[in-house]
Amino acid sequence: MRIPHYKNEDASSYIKARYGDQLWFATLDLTDTHAIRGVVDRAWSALGRIDVLVSNAGYGLMGAAEEVTDDQLRHQIETNLVGSIQVIRAALPHFRAQNGGRILQVSSMGGQVAFPGGSLYHATKWGIEGFVEAVAQEVAVFGIGCTIVEPGGARTDFRHRSAAVGPMNPAYDVSPSRMVNRVLNDESIKSPGDPAKMVDAMIASVAQEPAPLRLALGSDAYALAKKAYAARAEALEAQRKLACSTDVAEEDAGTPWYEQQEA
Repeated sequence: MRIPHYKNEDASSYIKARYGDQLWFATLDLTDTHAIRGVVDRAWSALGRIDVLVSNAGYGLMGAAEEVTDDQLRHQIETNLVGSIQVIRAALPHFRAQNGGRILQVSSMGGQVAFPGGSLYHATKWGIEGFVEAVAQEVAVFGIGCTIVEPGGARTDFRHRSAAVGPMNPAYDVSPSRMVNRVLNDESIKSPGDPAKMVDAMIASVAQEPAPLRLALGSDAYALAKKAYAARAEALEAQRKLACSTDVAEEDAGTPWYEQQEA
């Protein structure tokens, strides 16, 4: 299904008019931790069973780390990271009770690469990726699959409507962090990603068994993540000798903890 481009409540009204009682709506502020579990519980109660949870709420906070305010910092982390964690935590008991389900946590290519001017946004996306990767291993035994969705730039309102910007400090005019300010202000810059095609890929991923841990969407997401992986692998290999030299003497080493975990 292709949904016409509407703003905010108009989009949900369009879907409601088309699907009627098949839909259940509730308003939820992800910074209200105490409300999250109640809304998730009510959703399951109203629908009886939910097979797929898509956790997509979030926004970008842009600006150098020194520029953003404490309130902006806190709201970004509470929304993108803490809120997303709590939604998943609230859903897990229901998925366990029904012996399975699928969690799609929307992250970003910014969960694998980092750009100057996006430090707080990256902190939340790298954080939620670590959380979901660990949770995926915890809950696979219950038939619950987890997928981290990593879209690149897409033609949505992310940059020009929902993004927040920290107060600009003139000292940073010489910093590469100003790149994000230019991108946000220049509407002639177009993103390569097609949101409808990305949604189709997300839906198709639900049929995959086992669940793909990560789903990179967009040519920019693929290219930039591949470049980042290669650079990390090269840097790590260069430190191999140093890393191994900091272990205790071999005769006192015992079985490595990570091998015990795998056993």
